[in-house]
Amino acid sequence: MSTSVVRLGSARKRRAGRSGSLSGPSSLGLGVAVLWLSLLVLIPLALVVTTALSGGLAGFFDTITSPQTLSAVKLTVAQAALVTLVNVVMGTVIAWVLVRDRFFGKRLLDVVIDIPFALPTIVAGLVLLSLYGPRSPIGVNVANTRASVFLALAFVTLPFIVRTVQPVLEELEADVEEASASLGASRLTTFRRIILPSLVPAIMAGAALSFARGISEYGSLVLLSGNLPNRTEVVSVRVLTYIENGDQAAAAAAATLMLVVALAVIVALDVIQRRVARRG
Repeated sequence: MSTSVVRLGSARKRRAGRSGSLSGPSSLGLGVAVLWLSLLVLIPLALVVTTALSGGLAGFFDTITSPQTLSAVKLTVAQAALVTLVNVVMGTVIAWVLVRDRFFGKRLLDVVIDIPFALPTIVAGLVLLSLYGPRSPIGVNVANTRASVFLALAFVTLPFIVRTVQPVLEELEADVEEASASLGASRLTTFRRIILPSLVPAIMAGAALSFARGISEYGSLVLLSGNLPNRTEVVSVRVLTYIENGDQAAAAAAATLMLVVALAVIVALDVIQRRVARRG
């Protein structure tokens, strides 16, 4: 009996040791990961925030509340949010079609979805300007308007939700849906109670990526939007203007504001995802 107790205690200690500490290779890997993350993300972000506050809080708030900067922030956030909402619906629909349907040209469509990833953003702007600019072959000219901002952001963010939702749909078992239908559940109920809870994490992850890309976009907007102050100028262009004028603190202040917005949206999407998954 005593031997068994000793062995049991030793096993518990080993398990506690494994759960409470890292092995040598794991510690090394964690250290390398933290160092790499710090060099690429944490330290640069800290320097940006420090630069933004170099002129004091008064200078920071003067920059982000100036009419031109505030107009750029409102336009950028509003258009990125609108594009993200559209992507949530259309991206999920496209992913569903690619996974659940069989049709001619499916493989070609699957490749076309990734084109915005492959194209340099300035090339994307040129493509959009050719089709929706003053010389549009279809007679649609949205150049130098707010619609051009939406169009450019929709183009460059198209693949995010499609590519996050598609693998999850492929892994879903059709037997579960068939069992739900056999029990009398409608298609809407099956989607809401069975499919949607599985898709929500992927949709929210894609939405976060879409929004983050939208508020940081620059290249595709340069040619199409015209960068008109208080009309079509986005934050990324405003930051570049500050840098070209030698005002590093103002550029960092605008960048810091967008960082706060991005973090707030990511946290909000995570909360929504958890609540929807819990209710499902």
